[in-house]
Amino acid sequence: LENCLREADRTSRRILVISDGVFSMDGDIAPVDQIANAAVPYGAMVYIDDSHGEGVLGEGGRGAANHFHVEDKVHVEMGTFSKALGVVGGYAAGSNDLRLFALNKSRTWLLSASHPPATVASCIAAIDVLETEPKWVERLWKNTRYFKKELVSLGFDIGHSETPITPVMLGESSVAKRFSDRLYEEGVFALPIVFPMVAKDKARIRNIVNAGLTRKDLDFALAAYEKIGKELQVIS
Repeated sequence: LENCLREADRTSRRILVISDGVFSMDGDIAPVDQIANAAVPYGAMVYIDDSHGEGVLGEGGRGAANHFHVEDKVHVEMGTFSKALGVVGGYAAGSNDLRLFALNKSRTWLLSASHPPATVASCIAAIDVLETEPKWVERLWKNTRYFKKELVSLGFDIGHSETPITPVMLGESSVAKRFSDRLYEEGVFALPIVFPMVAKDKARIRNIVNAGLTRKDLDFALAAYEKIGKELQVIS
């Protein structure tokens, strides 16, 4: 990144660094603090797509920039209401100048329709819950730690995940598809991620733990994983 910034600084009028906050396939966290700090000497803007970090990372689920304490160095934070917040829609947050610029210059904004009032009210209510009921983020991480620990103890490879996005690495696409089909037969809905979404030898089942799952739910899924893992000779 430093080399790219140095090169861009010689040739560009403005520099914009764009990154995910949490990477959706592996569940690892981008080094947002390092990205933001590297951008400062070059006057570069930082844009973080935090669709998988909001409601998960940071104080009360405030996201990746808050998690790394660099909110003052992130110029644009984009997110969605359709994942952790459980509604629909999205947002791009930034300064008031940025907001006015987007309203007046964004072509995709022209002739677009607003959400119905009920959807807007649901989004506001979801944010209220996130701000006033910290137990949900706490429960999310409690469930996540338990599920990851048990998968690893069974012998599964969960890659480098650091978040509730928990892949079970299976290698071949055919194995991942068969594993997903068998999970569904056992009462667990977990989709395979295969080429070209990931590399040919990096197929996996992508699990996303949530705060609404009980220990009984998690144990049910883990029992299915153990049964099918042995059946397909993924674990011994």
